Amino acid sequence: MTSVRRAAALLVASLLVLAAAAEAHAAGYRYWSFWDRSGDRWTYATQGPAAERPDDGSVQGFRFAVSADSSDANRPRGAADFGSICAKTPAKAGTKRVALVLDFGTSADAPSGETPPAARTVCARVSPDASTAEALAEAAKPLRYDSNALLCAIAGYPARGCGEQVAADDKPSRKAAPKDDGPSLGLPLGIGVVAVLGGAAFWQARRRRNA
Repeated sequence: MTSVRRAAALLVASLLVLAAAAEAHAAGYRYWSFWDRSGDRWTYATQGPAAERPDDGSVQGFRFAVSADSSDANRPRGAADFGSICAKTPAKAGTKRVALVLDFGTSADAPSGETPPAARTVCARVSPDASTAEALAEAAKPLRYDSNALLCAIAGYPARGCGEQVAADDKPSRKAAPKDDGPSLGLPLGIGVVAVLGGAAFWQARRRRNA
């Protein structure tokens, strides 16, 4: 094996070790995730509650948990039927009704020293152009946001913290969630390997030309 090939092999091995180490120390984040309800399924929202403007009769959910990303996030639990949630909130001209499912998570996901409230459902009656954030503010005060407009607390929970990182060893165990097709560590690792092998081929060709 030439010195160039040995160097390439060593670098590839180093990349694999770094990838394994990064995976082993991967962290999640403790935060409120936001969900849209379509039929009988929850879908991770593609925009934030301040930008989402639900139609009358919509069902939307929030779940507090430790998650690595959208593919790892836990869905809201419990009933999520608009007719049931808003049964006692009659329609009113010039307004819309939005059913909200608020899942405060489990004790395993709770910040140290805090106990999650019981899950609840609420029906917010708001103006026709109101956002989900406005509906939430109407039905689940107090809310808390950080300086970057990240939703930190619903109905005062949690009392402190906002999207903080949680070490892998401290992350609550749960069944593995199906992964999405987005970028992962494998992508930069693959690019690194291609770059190394391409460089090795270039130097081999150059040596042959100069021989």
